[in-house]
Amino acid sequence: MRMVDLIEKKRDGHQLSKEEITYIVTNYTNDNIPDYQISALLMAIFYQDMTDEEITDLTLAIAHSGDVIDLSSLDGIKVDKHSTGGVGDTTTLILAPLVASVGATVAKMSGRGLGYTGGTLDKLEAIPGFRIELSDEEFIRTVNESKVAVIGQSGNLAPADKKLYALRDVTATVNSIPLIASSIMSKKIAAGADAIVLDVTTGDGAFMKNIEDARRLAKTMTRIGKLAGRQTVAVISDMSEPLGEAIGNSLEVVEAIETLQGNGPEDLVEMCYALGSQMVVLAEKAASIEEAREMLKEALESGRALAKFKEMIQNQGGDSTIVDEPARLLTARYIYELPAKTTGVVTKIVANELGIAAMMLGAGRKTKEDSIDHAVGLRLNKKIGDKVETGESLLTIYSNEEDISPVIDLLYKNIEIGDTAEQPILIHDIITE
Repeated sequence: MRMVDLIEKKRDGHQLSKEEITYIVTNYTNDNIPDYQISALLMAIFYQDMTDEEITDLTLAIAHSGDVIDLSSLDGIKVDKHSTGGVGDTTTLILAPLVASVGATVAKMSGRGLGYTGGTLDKLEAIPGFRIELSDEEFIRTVNESKVAVIGQSGNLAPADKKLYALRDVTATVNSIPLIASSIMSKKIAAGADAIVLDVTTGDGAFMKNIEDARRLAKTMTRIGKLAGRQTVAVISDMSEPLGEAIGNSLEVVEAIETLQGNGPEDLVEMCYALGSQMVVLAEKAASIEEAREMLKEALESGRALAKFKEMIQNQGGDSTIVDEPARLLTARYIYELPAKTTGVVTKIVANELGIAAMMLGAGRKTKEDSIDHAVGLRLNKKIGDKVETGESLLTIYSNEEDISPVIDLLYKNIEIGDTAEQPILIHDIITE
């Protein structure tokens, strides 16, 4: 095969065969195809799209480009959850112990964040002593004993995806549904889960800005899951304003603890019930979504889910006493309030701009080499639809810098107050095969 012929084939809108896709992924992973040829192919895919069969073949080729984790020694159906990203997405910290507390097996491999705030691993590392790296033996034993562990991804998990994503990032081909779907699903398949629940976000703070693109991505990924032998469900959720109230690593850990204590923000709790119910049903621990929801509600209200989170922290070397004293994690030097300039109702909160404000404080990474400040971030005191009086705090800013005037300017530009507003619909759709 010649790479130039394959580029020409896709450029002209023809379907690549499984053998051709495998050839491309294998040889690019092994440095036998130069970046400039893969860049040309990515742009051809961006404009010509791919069929479901092509996307599935690409996903499986990427998944098998490195280690494929064997979780067969773990008891039960292994269920995983993945979000396409957003602002204030604390759900994994809550869902892992919550779902495990009703008997489902949650053996989760997560990544770090590049963008507004840290990823799940960065948030967990805000807990003193928490280890995101466990040996294979420790991981298997921990999950079999307590049903839950959240660790970092293997360095050789889907290496083709790492190379392709780095190239997409600098060739303006990130926003391609076939490439997004294959990137996400290849890592989930390689990580060994039997069943996958996808949180596909849409709105200002999400990758998919409109519901039509989000729905197509959700349908594409559920089809890939089915063709790859994985039970897959996608929940399309709203990210036009941040989920919950906290944006920032330690702040989100505190919010997760408060939620597991039964005091979480209404939208975050509902999102966890929506995603968690799907996970419990796929794990075959409940016969219906309604039954699963009741099980999760009882686990939350009884304290079993909180106890499971404490157990998870202990198992992974962390200081579990922070569950009893979460305020110890709030260590920012400066705390500022952002007062409302007028009386009315909050009509708009531009989620991605608040995420950028948090990143400016140090809560996220602009590049992979950046370090994260776990202590900093934002806590919303008002959400869309809430009434506010002049001088009342819209949000609280946690900073380790004294001068944050650029952050304050950005926040004021992206929180609007008017006469009336309706709260956004949280769950837009649920996609199954």
